[in-house]
Amino acid sequence: MKLLYAEDERGLSEAVVDILTYHKYIVDAVYDGAEALAFAQNEQYDGIILDIMMPKLSGLEVLRRLRSEGCRTPILLLTAKGEVEDQVQGLDLGADDYLPKPFSMELLLARIRAMLRRRETFTPNILRRGNISLNQQSYELSGNGQTFVLPKTEYQLMELLMLNQGIYLSTENLLVKVWGYDTEAELGTVWVYISYLRKRLTALNANVTIAAKRNVGYRLEVTE
Repeated sequence: MKLLYAEDERGLSEAVVDILTYHKYIVDAVYDGAEALAFAQNEQYDGIILDIMMPKLSGLEVLRRLRSEGCRTPILLLTAKGEVEDQVQGLDLGADDYLPKPFSMELLLARIRAMLRRRETFTPNILRRGNISLNQQSYELSGNGQTFVLPKTEYQLMELLMLNQGIYLSTENLLVKVWGYDTEAELGTVWVYISYLRKRLTALNANVTIAAKRNVGYRLEVTE
């Protein structure tokens, strides 16, 4: 699952990103409202976390603009403790939930899980690249009338590559994002699972390939 996290307090942002990454979320961190709006408009996210008090644009203004543009991505607002007016305004503007600051990491994770469950209820989670699709609920990789149900690790790796199409991801980055910081798996494990996915793409006759660049990493490419 890919999240956008907008928070101008750098220390808090780094701590939250570390926790979310540990729990297998992919996180883009931004530090002001203008950046948050631009990322939300140009990237695909499963959920967005917005601090209300941010430079350039407030979280409420970012929320208002996104909802006015038809964005249905679930949004969790981080509000100052006791600011009932902000909480009410945020919900009226289309926020899915709010969380007063300061908050515990356990509560933040619970709110994110609840937000994403609601998203799955209303929005089909289908990633499409080239002539293949990946169902984020059923783990099905499909193309040209064929379907594979991917094991969890293959699914997580494929999802990460599809969400970052055209961007090289290093072997180290993939290992941390898919297997976690505390994994005992070696770097060669990534290559093994890349080879599994390449075989599945070949079997699907996909116009999508996983390219490798020495000392850089892997990326998903769509061929014409």
